Amino acid sequence: MPTFTAPDGTELAFHVTGSFPGSGPALLCLPGGPMQDSAYLGDLGGLTAFRTVIRLDLRGTGASAVPEDPSSYRCDRLVEDVEALRVRLGLDTVDVLGHSAGANLASLYTARYPGRVSRLVLATPGTAAVGLDTSGEERLAAARQPWRENEPWFAEAYAALEDLASGRGGPETFAAVAPFFHGTWDDAARERDAAAHRQRNGEAAGVYGSEGAYDPAATRAALAAFGRPVLVVAGEGDANTPPPTAAAYAELFPQGRLEVLKGGGHFPWHDDAEWFAGRVADFLDA
Repeated sequence: MPTFTAPDGTELAFHVTGSFPGSGPALLCLPGGPMQDSAYLGDLGGLTAFRTVIRLDLRGTGASAVPEDPSSYRCDRLVEDVEALRVRLGLDTVDVLGHSAGANLASLYTARYPGRVSRLVLATPGTAAVGLDTSGEERLAAARQPWRENEPWFAEAYAALEDLASGRGGPETFAAVAPFFHGTWDDAARERDAAAHRQRNGEAAGVYGSEGAYDPAATRAALAAFGRPVLVVAGEGDANTPPPTAAAYAELFPQGRLEVLKGGGHFPWHDDAEWFAGRVADFLDA
């Protein structure tokens, strides 16, 4: 497994699907969670047929080492790990994809190193880095999809989401709304949800977005000056990043555009692999 050394000496691992550079241009992929093993990204719905997918295991996750300084888990400090990987790959510029909480890192990297990013893909992005808020009603509207309303789990999950939208509930309430992160809440989605808890570094996740990690005004200003193409991907039924939030994110960029997967959730490559891989590949090749 290939590795590289972060600026603070932490040994970090990355995974290459395809024989870079022979399988197509590199796409550097940053996982969400936050701080989840990048294994959950898999081949991103077959995107490896078009690109050499390079997944970074963030420090303290997957095959990467645990750093000596736990404060280095903070999102803004991880930017230098991404830059060190770009250097390790020997690329002057690179296409970057960030999923969910990983979109915060992707945006901070783009803001700090705009000349190093060729094209940017933000898949069902977390928005803390840019200070976008999602209303409770937008989350509820995304959850209320016709294909869900007759499911046996819907009433309980929707009640839990109403509690969260009203500022009520605890950890068990968050667990109850898991179906609204997936286009289809089937056995495969349940297993992926369970695996996510096993793959996540909880300590690191608590530091990732801690005080000082984000300066939304400065990041938005930097992204407004980023003149290269940006694709934001949303799932129609994603209660985490509903389409209106994703649309607002795309509008932060001069060349931002939005694609919404009908019937999709927070992991669109599982809901329609052909659609996701095709849209992303077409965007990167345009």
